[in-house]
Amino acid sequence: MNANTPHEILVEYKQVGNALRVTAVEPISGTEIIFQAPLNTHTVTLNRIAASKMRYVMEKKSRQ
Repeated sequence: MNANTPHEILVEYKQVGNALRVTAVEPISGTEIIFQAPLNTHTVTLNRIAASKMRYVMEKKSRQ
């Protein structure tokens, strides 16, 4: 793993109407992402999306 790959991601789900608001934080760097998904989206899918978005954001931050 390189420095831009999250080792651990803390994920929180909150229902907002007919959607889920998903907040994920990488605790070492403090990087946070937020996205919304349909209420019936499976947890495994939400975690995969969160990890993918976190990798993208961390790699983008490292290039700046």
